[in-house]
Amino acid sequence: MQHAADRSGPLAEFAALLLGAAPRGSDGAEIMIVVAHPDDETIGIGGHLAGLRGSHIVHVTDGAPRDLEDARAYGFETWQDYAGARHRELEAALAAAGLPSTALISLGYPDKQAAGNLGSLARELTGLLAERDVSFVCTHPYEGGHPDHDATAFAVHAACHLLRRDGRQAPAIVEMAFYSAGPEGAVLQDFNSHSGSERIELHLTEAAFERKQCMLACHRTQQRTLAPFTARIERFRVAPAYDFLALPNSGRLYYEALPLGFEPAVWLHAAAAAHEELGLDRP
Repeated sequence: MQHAADRSGPLAEFAALLLGAAPRGSDGAEIMIVVAHPDDETIGIGGHLAGLRGSHIVHVTDGAPRDLEDARAYGFETWQDYAGARHRELEAALAAAGLPSTALISLGYPDKQAAGNLGSLARELTGLLAERDVSFVCTHPYEGGHPDHDATAFAVHAACHLLRRDGRQAPAIVEMAFYSAGPEGAVLQDFNSHSGSERIELHLTEAAFERKQCMLACHRTQQRTLAPFTARIERFRVAPAYDFLALPNSGRLYYEALPLGFEPAVWLHAAAAAHEELGLDRP
């Protein structure tokens, strides 16, 4: 694996935890991974999960849209059956990385509906972070890849804001690379913009890459979706400051090309309502 460039700061410490070189140990107990869907943990950080046995992985949704379109496409009659299958796949993927199912925390929101629950989601994450000694929370960038990804990013940033407002320590937010819309097509497993935020690229060893491929294969119902995610690099960066009241990625939204039925105006309304509900500072 490629180490971060010689530097100090939160991202260098985060990389040391991933690579097992941190002075306080390398079991990953200081890292909480917060993602939208079962399988997002594998896409974003699967190549390093085997070394993070003390970490917790929080899934915002259960991976099962309530409209039943996905469930029935994969042979399930109910969303509950589909959610159960996705959870079993997730447990198998974690087992391939040597992590126990006790590392999982599911908040159970419906797939494709996280944006409608921003306030409650932020408060739940605030409680989870306050209960644990977490130095880093690893999550999605706000890039318009999927509305649930953007909702998760909002909630993580809001939770950290609420902790600081209450005089408590908030973890550093580190983003994983997923997917977004670029000027010439989809951007996969990289960040859309190269902002001033510090970033690192970690090259997977052959063993780590093979383990990640095994984890991806465990998500059997998602094979068509996961097929393009074959990079041997995992990218991370310190989260920049976002204006969640404006559309991400200059309004270029990958999810508009997906059959989600989610309109950008819905996001703008939900984010404004959550700002008001939580009493967040205006950007």
